[in-house]
Amino acid sequence: MGPQKLRVAVLGAGMIGEVHRRAAVLGGAEVVGVMASSPDRSKEVAAKWDVEKAYASIDEVASSDLDAVHICTPNSSHVPYAIQLMEAGKHVLCEKPLGISLADAEQAAAVAERTGVVNTMPFAYRFHPMVREMRARVQSGDFGAVNLIHGSYLQDWLLNPQATSWRVDPTQGGPSRAFGDIGSHWCDLIEWVTGDRIAELVSTTSISIPQRPSKSVASFSGAVNDSPLVDVTTEDSALVLFRTANDIAGSTVISQLSAGRKNRLWVEVDGAKQSAVFDQELAEQLWIGAEEATQLLVRDPTQGSAEQRRLSSLPAGHAQGYAQCFENYVADSYSAIRGEVPDGLPTFADGARAAAICDAMLTSAAEKRWVTV
Repeated sequence: MGPQKLRVAVLGAGMIGEVHRRAAVLGGAEVVGVMASSPDRSKEVAAKWDVEKAYASIDEVASSDLDAVHICTPNSSHVPYAIQLMEAGKHVLCEKPLGISLADAEQAAAVAERTGVVNTMPFAYRFHPMVREMRARVQSGDFGAVNLIHGSYLQDWLLNPQATSWRVDPTQGGPSRAFGDIGSHWCDLIEWVTGDRIAELVSTTSISIPQRPSKSVASFSGAVNDSPLVDVTTEDSALVLFRTANDIAGSTVISQLSAGRKNRLWVEVDGAKQSAVFDQELAEQLWIGAEEATQLLVRDPTQGSAEQRRLSSLPAGHAQGYAQCFENYVADSYSAIRGEVPDGLPTFADGARAAAICDAMLTSAAEKRWVTV
């Protein structure tokens, strides 16, 4: 397509929609328009963002002169929107989960393959430079064969019983909340870092707050309300034991009720010669353990693996964080649209993979048995 400025639209105007908009602008795209939760809301956000179009419907978006569309709407709309846009020849950057069921996710992945458009998902933690360094080291001979994989992803934004959002409602967010939302990130990261896949698992889930307000508020806003209470059917936490295709044991704890943990994604891979730890809340560093000593590696564009250097947009000591890793994801997605082949770009096939793991987790928790993924 050449180096021309891409014309894009953003669907969804919440927190993550704003993250996509900012990354799109920094990626050199022209944000042509926005579609929010209603036509009036679309007009309001279009004025705020100073963009040309306030789309009233997905049909209007699909028929517009756009190169790519960012889907940041509630989960239940991801697959129908993505399919309509791909059929219309648009490249799609779709928030996860890809679908609220495995069948939906697999359908979207099949349409993506058939249409041949660029299709990506923001498993954005892949784009932290120190995650790239971790992957390079874990897959090197110096690390040794992997012995164990473990970690957690902990948040506290739903700790208050009066807090809620559309994510709690299974009709909008899907049958899995904590695992589908953040456990999917953890599983994608360990499979990508190690090059190994979860083959079977056993899980248990908990709903610690059985009722929440019926009226939704903005996710991560801290806002609460006193609307009537309704029963909660999506999990607050999930614990998973698994074995990989290479017969490596692993475990993870996923929670949205862990007080003080704002976005603590922790991944540890223990090998025959070394161990490696990445903590997303301390994303500038990578802990490397060996029998005789430990090292704390700090992000540095003049050191380490080629991918760590490529994604380091700031000098050492000038902290990069979530925003920059998300910007790296969007920039690589745009590079793919222009015909390049960036390393590690997550696609709808990865989204379908995450859906398969989530489906196995829910089945295991319901039937209290090991399940093959």
